[in-house]
Amino acid sequence: MNIPNLLTLLRIVLIPVFILIYYLPVPYAHFSAGAIFALAAITDWFDGYLARRWNQTSALGAFLDPVADKLIVAAALVVLTQTFSALWMTVPAIIIIGREIVISALREWMAEVGKRANVAVSYIGKIKTALQMISILLLVSFTPFSVLSWVGIVAMYGAAILTLWSMIIYLKAAWPVLTSEM
Repeated sequence: MNIPNLLTLLRIVLIPVFILIYYLPVPYAHFSAGAIFALAAITDWFDGYLARRWNQTSALGAFLDPVADKLIVAAALVVLTQTFSALWMTVPAIIIIGREIVISALREWMAEVGKRANVAVSYIGKIKTALQMISILLLVSFTPFSVLSWVGIVAMYGAAILTLWSMIIYLKAAWPVLTSEM
């Protein structure tokens, strides 16, 4: 067990803490939950940086890191769909969560057939992730329909568009393998 893996595990442990704090009946609950989400987002970047810098990459880290990312994002999106309780929030949340399921399954299958490199993380995917994290942070932290939450809503739609775009890129790269005879 190394420090990057411990940071990844910390992100998973922070998920129930994030949800519990978000629903506390106190005025600072959402802002505190936003701080926890920000901590998780920072550890996402930091654990990867440390693993590469210290040459501490591991099979556990390679498996757990994307799982932790998807779990915290999905938990936050579910909380937000409940808070806003509107179709305009549910649609981008479903797009983002659905894409993560599709691409995870695609990567797993491509790895199984020895073509994992065909669906490596793209630059668009990295931008999508950054925009998604910013939007969730703003929407979780600030009062619904405040100026900053409107920025979060716009960023959420930008993330949803990039989500679809990156999914198309991944599917296009995998299409020749998906349509070949086995």
